[in-house]
Amino acid sequence: MVDEMTATQTVKRTRVLFLVEGHTDIRFVTGLASVCDLTLVVPSIPFRSSGLDNRIREAGLSITIHEIPGGRVMFQARSLGWLISNARRFDVILTQELLRGTLNANLASLIRGVPVVANILVPATEYFRCRRERRQVGWLTAICGEAVIRMLLTVNGKVVARCAAWGPYLQSIARAYCSRVVAGHYYGIDVRAFRPASKEERAELRRRHNLPLDRFLVLFPSRISHEKDPETALKSVALLRRLGVDAVILNLGGGYESFLRMAAEMGLPLGKEWVLGRPAMHPMKELADYFRAADVICQSSLEEGLSLATLEGMACGVPVVASDVGGMASHLRERAWMVPRRDPEAMSRAFYSIVQSPQEAAEKAGRQRQWVESTYSREIAFNHWRDLFAEVAAESRRARSR
Repeated sequence: MVDEMTATQTVKRTRVLFLVEGHTDIRFVTGLASVCDLTLVVPSIPFRSSGLDNRIREAGLSITIHEIPGGRVMFQARSLGWLISNARRFDVILTQELLRGTLNANLASLIRGVPVVANILVPATEYFRCRRERRQVGWLTAICGEAVIRMLLTVNGKVVARCAAWGPYLQSIARAYCSRVVAGHYYGIDVRAFRPASKEERAELRRRHNLPLDRFLVLFPSRISHEKDPETALKSVALLRRLGVDAVILNLGGGYESFLRMAAEMGLPLGKEWVLGRPAMHPMKELADYFRAADVICQSSLEEGLSLATLEGMACGVPVVASDVGGMASHLRERAWMVPRRDPEAMSRAFYSIVQSPQEAAEKAGRQRQWVESTYSREIAFNHWRDLFAEVAAESRRARSR
């Protein structure tokens, strides 16, 4: 990170306010801090409950943080007031998605003249529909909720200076609402940490993290949320075991307890012996070890923007089996083992083909690292953010001088 900061000293003059309306990743915050003069506005409760406050402190980042207390409604009201009062101290406001936080930023932008860049990581409407599919909301809530989301997308898309959308799929969705869509990279992939492991390294990583040494390890690295499909992942590994493969599945994430509880409720044969769950690992420390130690990365989803986990697996030269949905369908079809949505039999067959032809699978997976390195590396991602912030800030200055 030191060399990145040295290379981008001149962009410290770009003063960026990052409005975080929920959660964000320490990797993103760390990278942003290396390419701009960064201030965070965060909701106090998730900022502390997620551990992001501790991670920022451990990283020794030189950034300014303004915490806003209260729940969602209070954050919406208080953050708007704070933005209106303080927006002119910044060159650019960065937001998450085209939803409620961006609405506040756009209102402040219209009053104070500071441009807004929205970081698009999820297909908001499609994700919300997954709640209805899972019967988490009723039909009336589903109709009203989608109408509100579409209204926010439409209004915000007309005002923001840029929509930085992660991958071709999200770019195509964003273009329906915003005429100023650019390629987004989020925090990219740290290809120095996420790298292939030799057979000996893999064995050592498994010993170090108390993972099964001689079993086929399926890593399901996603937090359990409404758009993910852990049921299919669990059923597919159960089917794989019926074929005689001594397979285990490991979920890493804040919702791993839900994953274990789900497996128990599904009554999977001997599930306690092969269904594993652990809390989320520090993304800049030991997380890469688990990817490098796995035999396959499983990303089963009902909907997906693109999925960083798939790219992290590819950077490690590990085969990736993913649902043929959303951004994964449009971007990874020739690079991963893609299976139909909610089809555990197809997913199990994909796993079995990897077990049966390990050398062929390793060669296919290994070819993807170069693509990730040349397209989605961390360096590329934050060079992009540096240039985008500078470009948007310069445009705003020129507009004000007219």
